[in-house]
Amino acid sequence: MDMNMDMKLYPGEPDDANRDYLPEQLKGTRIVVNENGNNSQPYPVRLTEHHSLLVSNNVNDKEDEWYEYVPASYNPAVKTPLVISLHGGMMTGWGQAVYTSWTLAAERDGFIVVFPNAHLDRFWQVHWGDWHRTSAAEPDIPPEVTPAPENISDNPDVILILNLIERMKKTYHIDPERIFMQGMSMGNMMTSLFARHYGHLLAGAAGSGCFTFPSLLYDQDGDIVNEGGPLPFWQSMPELNQIPENRSDELTACRDNLHYWQQLNRCEQLPAIRIEGEHNWAFYKGKQADLVFLDIKNRDHGQTFDDAFLVWDYFFSGLSRKPDGSVCSDPTMLTRSGDAWAVAVSAGCSHAWFGNQVIEMAAAAFKQTKLKYHGLEGGEKVRGEYLCVPLSFLAQVFDAAYQSEHDGQSVTLSLADGRQTQFARGSIGCVIDRQLKAMYCEAVYQDHELYVSIEWFMRALFNYHVSSCGDVVYVTDHYNELSAFMADLIHDILDGKQI
Repeated sequence: MDMNMDMKLYPGEPDDANRDYLPEQLKGTRIVVNENGNNSQPYPVRLTEHHSLLVSNNVNDKEDEWYEYVPASYNPAVKTPLVISLHGGMMTGWGQAVYTSWTLAAERDGFIVVFPNAHLDRFWQVHWGDWHRTSAAEPDIPPEVTPAPENISDNPDVILILNLIERMKKTYHIDPERIFMQGMSMGNMMTSLFARHYGHLLAGAAGSGCFTFPSLLYDQDGDIVNEGGPLPFWQSMPELNQIPENRSDELTACRDNLHYWQQLNRCEQLPAIRIEGEHNWAFYKGKQADLVFLDIKNRDHGQTFDDAFLVWDYFFSGLSRKPDGSVCSDPTMLTRSGDAWAVAVSAGCSHAWFGNQVIEMAAAAFKQTKLKYHGLEGGEKVRGEYLCVPLSFLAQVFDAAYQSEHDGQSVTLSLADGRQTQFARGSIGCVIDRQLKAMYCEAVYQDHELYVSIEWFMRALFNYHVSSCGDVVYVTDHYNELSAFMADLIHDILDGKQI
């Protein structure tokens, strides 16, 4: 990456009162709007509009439309990477350009981006399938969406993309080893469709905001369906995506999509996990190609404005496909590695995540509700719910000396920094070097182990960052916000399920 190349944010004219989906007045103006919690950028000055007959069906010949962004640094003598970025349903190529940061990344790093319009009516012709592997029944498709042809070679959007790639090769000095595709929402579905059939033409693919229907990924015997071969794949998923609306179906679709690319790329079962702020990453290393999953905390359907930079910096910038078809992954600017120090535990699981691997605890973690008994008639109020873990596990994590008395009902930990801590069954107090400090909830004795709240222990004794989602708690030495899809992934890992 050449950090000397120019990249600049330009001021726009906010129009926050506008609630139209992809307002037409954005085109060619400095207006910016908020869409699904993500701001648009002003219409890029260097974005150019193009028209040509790329798809001919002898029935309804029409000129296709696409938008090209060529950075100021482009040199016709130098091989240049190409990114094809696909818009969501009801959108346009120029809409994808202003709702993403691909043009900014291209200007900084000197690659070309092309934003095509879907061939018909702003909707890509994709297969829908079903959210469950065992059924391929088509759901109710909106009437404005044209069903995709069964034969992939007859799909006008696939033909459009194939012909557009060839056109870009003839127009610019495109590096044939570094052609990438990325899509948002329905564009994510189209990217997956193209990748499953023509992945061998790409060095990498990425998508955000919409999983592929699992029944399209597997046949009736549960085997993966693919003609394109292994392909480095990146899936971004906003936590509040709600496609499908049923959370259980959404989590199932996430598992099935990840499992599909894990199998195809022959990935290791355990990923490297890193959570920085709202970004929840799972980096899978594959024998054929790598897989990246990004879950974004508290974000709605679509893609975050920085998604293009994350995909490029962590993934596309180091990928190439050699003439023999093999994928090469060179060192990139940003390393795909797990958190240097992290602990994760989940209710009901006797295994924990530590040191980027799964380790066994003496007994399973469980949730403890802190009750305040109120009044004289037996009333009560909940004052918190915490995930409790054995003190023997915490001693292992912090390399502390562990000493128990009264059959484990009283435990003393001698921490590596010299502090002495002592806990006792039923007491909300903890003795720290002859000082008493109250915890979130009482110490609990169960299965001959003394348990305390991991949230309290990590915060009070080490000032670590603790976040929780569902039944999972994640702890690091830096700010983190555990998100729903990552919590589900971690639970499955600790529960021994195949992802």
